[in-house]
Amino acid sequence: MRISLIGSGNVATHLALAFYECGHVVDQVWSRNIDHANLLASRVEAQPIDDLRKLLGNADVYVLAIPDDALFDLAGDLRLGNALVVHTSGATSIQVLKHCSTRYGVLWAPQSFVRDAKMDYGELPFCIEGSDPKAEEDIAVLAGTVSTHIYHTTHQQRQWLHLSAVLVNNFTNGLYALAQQLCREQQLPFEILYPIIQTTARKAQWGDVRYQLTGPAVRNDRKTIDAHRRLLANDQQALEVYDLMTQLIQRIKHG
Repeated sequence: MRISLIGSGNVATHLALAFYECGHVVDQVWSRNIDHANLLASRVEAQPIDDLRKLLGNADVYVLAIPDDALFDLAGDLRLGNALVVHTSGATSIQVLKHCSTRYGVLWAPQSFVRDAKMDYGELPFCIEGSDPKAEEDIAVLAGTVSTHIYHTTHQQRQWLHLSAVLVNNFTNGLYALAQQLCREQQLPFEILYPIIQTTARKAQWGDVRYQLTGPAVRNDRKTIDAHRRLLANDQQALEVYDLMTQLIQRIKHG
C-alpha cells in the first residue's frame, strides 16, 4: 500500500517505520515543522511537506497521527475523496473524519511510544474501527501486515480501553515517580525496586489481577498502614494518594 503520514511525532514515527519495514511505500510525511517532517521522511524514503495543499492525493491510506486537539482542526481542512483515512486516537470518535473521505476509521495502538526507542512492532495490539464494513476490513488488512494482534472495537469500548491504558501506564508511572522521589530523599537507589517492578508487571499477565494483590492493604495490616501514613504526614497529596490506593485495593480484593 501507499501510505502518507500526517504528523511526525512519536506515534507517527513508529507507525511510519512499522509500515516501511513491512514493505509499504510511505509517500509523504507532513508536519507543521518542515525539519521534523524531514527527519522522519529521511528514515522511510518519503517526501517531507509542511503544507497540506502539497499532498499528492495518490496514497491508498492517510494516517493522521497527531494530538487530539489538533485532529479536530486539521480534519476539517482535508478532502481526500475515496482514500482510506484513519486517525490514531484512543479517545476520539471516527466521526471527526467524516468530511475527509467517504472511507474512514481508527487505527489505534494502546502503547506508550517513545520516538527513538526500539519496538517489536509485531507485538503491537491494534484496535480498529471503520465507517463501514469494507473500510474496517481494509484497516484490518493494513494492521495485519504489521501485527497479528488486531481487535475490532467500538468507540465506547475504545474509550474505556483508553482509560484503562492511562491507569496502567500514566498513573503507574506517576506512582513510580513518587516512589523514586521518596527513595532519592532518603538517599536510596531506586534500582533496588527494579526486581519488584518487573515481577509485578509479569504477574499482571497471569490472569485475574485481583488474585495477585498483596501487601498491607490486602491484609488490613493497620499497624503498617499507620506507620506508612506517619511517614507521609508532611506530604498531604502523597498521603491522599496512599489512602485512596489502600481503599481501592481493599474494595477490589474484598468488595
